[in-house]
Amino acid sequence: MEKNLHCFTKKDLVMILDNVLEKTLGEVDKNRVFDRTIVHPKITGIAGDVIEQSVLGYPADSRQEPDLIVDGEEVELKTTGLRMSKKVKGQFEAKEPMSITAVSPKSIITQDFESSHFWKKLEKMLLVYYLYDSDVTVPAAAYADFPIKGYDFHEFDEADKERLSNDWSLVKNYIVELQSEEIPEEHYPTISSKLRPHLMLIDTAPKWPNPPRFRLKRSTVTTMVQKYFGKRFEELDKDFGTYAEINQQLKEFTLNYQGMTVLQLMEHFDIPIKLNDKNDVAKSVTEQIVVRMFGASSNKMKKIELFSEIGLRAKTITQTSIGNRTEDTKMFPIDFDEWMQKDILFEESTVYAEFNEQQFLFIIFEESSSKDKLLEKRFKGFKRLSFDEQFIETEVRPIWESVRYLIFENKLVETVKKKKDGQVRVNKNGTVMTSINFPKSATNTVFFRGSGADSSDKPVEINGISMYRQDLWIKGKILVDMLNKMPFL
Repeated sequence: MEKNLHCFTKKDLVMILDNVLEKTLGEVDKNRVFDRTIVHPKITGIAGDVIEQSVLGYPADSRQEPDLIVDGEEVELKTTGLRMSKKVKGQFEAKEPMSITAVSPKSIITQDFESSHFWKKLEKMLLVYYLYDSDVTVPAAAYADFPIKGYDFHEFDEADKERLSNDWSLVKNYIVELQSEEIPEEHYPTISSKLRPHLMLIDTAPKWPNPPRFRLKRSTVTTMVQKYFGKRFEELDKDFGTYAEINQQLKEFTLNYQGMTVLQLMEHFDIPIKLNDKNDVAKSVTEQIVVRMFGASSNKMKKIELFSEIGLRAKTITQTSIGNRTEDTKMFPIDFDEWMQKDILFEESTVYAEFNEQQFLFIIFEESSSKDKLLEKRFKGFKRLSFDEQFIETEVRPIWESVRYLIFENKLVETVKKKKDGQVRVNKNGTVMTSINFPKSATNTVFFRGSGADSSDKPVEINGISMYRQDLWIKGKILVDMLNKMPFL
């Protein structure tokens, strides 16, 4: 313990940190750490430096051992940025994944989980949360205005420890496998892409040859944050330590329920049947059905702690009896505050994170006719999709770049829609129908599509053009082609 002089009692830390809550990083910077930003305006890690040097009063270091000794035990300090959720008012979410420690191919092959640098960094943590109170990227000096919102002496429960152990072992075993290659270093770039579909709570970044690091996924950190601030998640009765175990459970569900209609499944799981104006049920009931299969009572998978922290999202897709597509698939809303930041990189964007970090559980139904109501469609099974790097680079990145070009170069255009005879097309409420030159499904796999309560509901304004809220979609044919290449779970 003498090697680590950053010794505290938990009581002292509580007193110190309670005293800085709701104060800004600038207000607590008694040692003038922010002075460094004058010469280095883009310096990274300034928030953590302020907590270490001005709040706790010790200099930063880069050792692999945990930062603190608290009541005689090693504790890792992590200063973590939060954002306000744009989906749920008043709710925090993680700004980014949490970097843990280096992935060292030469040393990991001789380690076991319990004594690894990875677990030593995670076993006991002190998380200090600050609010990244800006919709745009700011220089380091602007962090002085960000308030400290909380702190958490965090320890993972046994179920999460098992998941972390399994994730770490997947990385270790893959690196051990690569050691048998003539030149292992040539294969290290595949560490991230090869393992990403199988890792539950962690990933590795950046890509080789940059020295990769273990990270907690943003979805994992967000769940930790939201639990700390009081959100309650539903827990499953059964623990799942790996995706392989989840896959096996989904196989059993398929054996039990394949061929049943949505109506039959709703009746089986006592889900209330609420008909809409089309005398059918909402598409959201299919996710409810899956949640009921797992024995939970929530309506959404994201309300279940496990699915929230591993970033597993449910999507429903309907196919014809010969496996063709029936509809396009909506992925997520467009955050124009982010898309309009000139200095943000694609790899730092939410759209990249959504495709790179999230896993999608597709609940697949079959229809006998295009006239079938959802209630009549039959359950076929599950497929779990993780979008690979090639798809992200060839289909998603071009959309990010083209839309930003339209915005920044003032090339965004709204045109009036006309009939074949040249007459202007008009909506039911009398407003003129228009179109904006965002990427469309006719020419793109990934595209924009707007939606609103009616044709006058246009709350978004870009370059003086009012428009519907925009979502990112994937063309149904392409998505079904991808899924058809995968076996059912």
